Amino acid sequence: MKKLLYLKDQQLKQYIEKIFLGYRETVADPKKILDKYSIGTAHNKVIHLISLYEGITISELLKKLKVTKQSLNRVLNDLIKLETIKYEKDEIDTRVKHVHLTEEGERLFEEIFSIQKKRIYNAFIGSESNEVVGFDKVLKKIINEKF
Repeated sequence: MKKLLYLKDQQLKQYIEKIFLGYRETVADPKKILDKYSIGTAHNKVIHLISLYEGITISELLKKLKVTKQSLNRVLNDLIKLETIKYEKDEIDTRVKHVHLTEEGERLFEEIFSIQKKRIYNAFIGSESNEVVGFDKVLKKIINEKF
């Protein structure tokens, strides 16, 4: 591992705090919408992932969220009751379920996303293009994603 001589522990602590605060603010933005449906951040994460990966399997959701089957199942059951998601069995292996947003689910996602998008958009619009690209690269490295 490269030694980052120019980054001291105090600076790293401040970056971690900024990541925490950025996450807190981004997930807090749609709180009124989530409250209206009596759902929370976990539901928001699932809806967001389904919108990104239409037809994602339960197994893939578990891997991306790093949660237990039991906690994911609770969230999925809540979203089914709200008629925001639906399942489709895999054509080859009927044990595999693919999750899709319903029309209501898509409306809910758009309502949430439009609020979160404003915060991210405003941060990016006030930044230089190299800052945006650099930010993306650093985030990917933090989450161990290849780019």
